[in-house]
Amino acid sequence: MDQLLRHARTPFILLALLTTAPSSPPTEPARWEAQAARVTITRDEWGIPHIRGTSDADAVFGLIYAQAEDDFPRIEANYLTALGRTAEAEGEEAIWADLRQQLFVDPEDLKAQYAASPAWLRTLMQAWADGLNYYLATHPQTQPRVLTRFEPWMALSFTEGSIGGDIERISLSDLKTFYGTPTPPTPEELGMVPREPSGSNGIAIAPQLTANRHALLLINPHTSFYFRSEAQMTSAEGLNAYGASTWGQFFIYQGFNARAGWMHTSSTVDTIDEFAERIVRRGRGYAYRYGAAQRPVGTRSVRLRFRKADGTSGARRFTTYRTHHGPIVAMKAGRWIATALMWKPVPALEQSYLRTKATDLASYLAVAERKANSSNDTVFADSKGEIAFLMPQFMPIRSDRFDYTRPVDGSQRPTGAACTALPACRASRPRAPAGSTTPTTGRGARPDRTAPGPRTIHATWTRSAAMRAACMPTCC
Repeated sequence: MDQLLRHARTPFILLALLTTAPSSPPTEPARWEAQAARVTITRDEWGIPHIRGTSDADAVFGLIYAQAEDDFPRIEANYLTALGRTAEAEGEEAIWADLRQQLFVDPEDLKAQYAASPAWLRTLMQAWADGLNYYLATHPQTQPRVLTRFEPWMALSFTEGSIGGDIERISLSDLKTFYGTPTPPTPEELGMVPREPSGSNGIAIAPQLTANRHALLLINPHTSFYFRSEAQMTSAEGLNAYGASTWGQFFIYQGFNARAGWMHTSSTVDTIDEFAERIVRRGRGYAYRYGAAQRPVGTRSVRLRFRKADGTSGARRFTTYRTHHGPIVAMKAGRWIATALMWKPVPALEQSYLRTKATDLASYLAVAERKANSSNDTVFADSKGEIAFLMPQFMPIRSDRFDYTRPVDGSQRPTGAACTALPACRASRPRAPAGSTTPTTGRGARPDRTAPGPRTIHATWTRSAAMRAACMPTCC
């Protein structure tokens, strides 16, 4: 069924509805209507939306509108998680996950990064927010639990589409012990409860091994049911991508365009470091040692709201701490622990979107030079017959003097070098040998640990030995 957004409702009724929307500047309804008029959504026999727009921003507007039609609650839930506001809907028990998120996701910082981001990206983020607000304005029967209005900067809080971002590796028990009351580790954190095997599978096959002499790409993502939406988005500006988008994101996370295809598996490469800081009292605050000097410990007040059992709202305020290594998340052996991980919202969102327009391996690698992917391996194939495997492009270069599998003494200056990253061309296999395949799996059937990777990269090496031999990056 073809659905033109500009014909979704009569203009008179729609404008009457929009002008009553709360907190909407007078210019917004007209802007929403104008953009909707440039978008067409066609749903096929399976209900999958195919979005066409004049510009990329129009396609983004239509994609997020179609997602909201299908499952607005999942969109809202994902952004409550990403913004650290889940407790406002779920109650006080969720406040620790919110605090963990807000140690990194500072709304004021995201607003500043949005203002400084490239104009083309701001245009897409504005279209994303407009599409969601347009949906809410024209669907009064949809009642958000918390987020009644979306701002364009919010898109920077959720830039990567896999299950469980890097931040979720931080122990909530440790966090609660440091900022709240002593909390023992959960059985899962202690390794007493076997984790359910998980992870996606993908394989690219070179043209020499296929009947029609074209490269093949198998995409077999493993997620919970309905974790992602499926759609095609096209524009007159060259966008033409089909595949899966995680609810609330405006890019195709894995799929294909007319010339190339890509899929992701969750990487086990260790890109997160912990630093044991040497803390001393300084006046009313704290300082930490770094080399021969002492630096002040940074603080930030975080106010978290939560929903009470009677439906009213409560709030708790935390004073959070951080060093140049990262926020303090735990206390271990009497030392404050700072966590360092990749947090580059603007480059990450750029990379996630621009790779959907890559037409061959060279253009895909050019996008990857932003080094803003820390959690995904990638299998790639294109119409030229090129196949490739890429490890995460953000991969810390570490000194072999230290064991980064456990907290490193943060007072020693060389540890700071862990914040750099390998060039994308070194963190990937630019081109697989002729007549080869590039398999990757988030969880192998028979893990082979006979050929561990470089200690300075370190990972839980559960992928196949054949893949490692073809795709091992070098490290300096």
